[in-house]
Amino acid sequence: MNTVELIVNKRNVQRAIEPRTSLADMMRDTLDLTGTHLGCEHGVCGACTILVDGVPTRSCITFATACDGADITTIEGLDNDEIATELRAAFTREHALQCGYCTPGMLVSARDLVLRLPEADENAIRIGMSGNLCRCTGYVGIVRAVKSVIEARRARDIAFEPHAGRTLRGPAGSGHNACTVSQKLAPTTPIATEAAATIAPLTIPDFTPSTVMEQSFTVAHPPAKVFALFDDIAAVASCLPGAMLSGTPRPERVEGAIKVKIGPISANFNGAARVARDEANLAGRIVGIGNDQRSRSTTQGEIRYRLLPENDGSATRVELAIGYSLTGMLAQVGRSGLVRDLATRLVGEFAANLDRRLSGDMTAAPAAAADLNGISLVFGLLRDRAARLLQRLTGRGGAA
Repeated sequence: MNTVELIVNKRNVQRAIEPRTSLADMMRDTLDLTGTHLGCEHGVCGACTILVDGVPTRSCITFATACDGADITTIEGLDNDEIATELRAAFTREHALQCGYCTPGMLVSARDLVLRLPEADENAIRIGMSGNLCRCTGYVGIVRAVKSVIEARRARDIAFEPHAGRTLRGPAGSGHNACTVSQKLAPTTPIATEAAATIAPLTIPDFTPSTVMEQSFTVAHPPAKVFALFDDIAAVASCLPGAMLSGTPRPERVEGAIKVKIGPISANFNGAARVARDEANLAGRIVGIGNDQRSRSTTQGEIRYRLLPENDGSATRVELAIGYSLTGMLAQVGRSGLVRDLATRLVGEFAANLDRRLSGDMTAAPAAAADLNGISLVFGLLRDRAARLLQRLTGRGGAA
């Protein structure tokens, strides 16, 4: 057994492994970072591509011991990476994935191209991505997605980096082959404990949502009263099913969690948000980010709201634009249609709780709302859809 020290996703890791252990097997089997996929295991398909000292590397044909002392970044470590976030949104927008098995390696390689290429040259992108094979998409959407991110970043005057972290010649990780146990790694973030995993993210970045949907509802209260309640963050949170606050909320930082349960899958997204209000237009924006440690899923969300008077100002129409991006295991089951239907149901429950709160019923919306039960929601959605179908059929029959 050999002892290997690495920095993996900004955390110190020390493990005793067999000398023949590949870097991919160490990531998957020893560290449980299963976002690194194994395909051919001959360094051909590129599904196992990760970053070693910032350089894309075929981890299936790289011995872990050869990387002793190296800085490793897997797809999990790119959850909050700016370029990877833009690429994930572009892959979704351009339909650049189907089964998704090759996607982690694709994103790692694409991120390197976004850093290195001075312009969005399609031929250069195709050459740069040629080491990553996909059996589903035909590559057109992939190339289009990478090209769009490069174009957008260069248009924002974000300069390219010709070498993108490449400072040494030779195999990835070889610059650390003299590392010994006596040569301690530079101090970095300690390995997270279960308690530390619940700490909210330190930064709440802006982002481009991969999915945006619009909802609206009306409450029988004037806009000024509704807008005043929206300034009470704790009151608003108490109306949202599954939401809980921790600490004292402030507009620049609100910490808390949202619990969701869909059938056998449960998630507890611990995170933080920031709130901005536009009093002149009775509008506002909430931007948040959260992580579920159990499913290794991350979500970023944005809610934009606007209040419009109705019934000569005695009622208020609340217009919402809800945007989100979801990564991790839950992204594989969070079909857009189901998410949209669930959001409709949640907005309805929120509206009912909000109306009761505005009417002075302080017990109608508990401080910690119950978890969402996906089975009951799905059955409710099926009932609603059946009712709409029956209504359409009845309407056609009457017309005939």
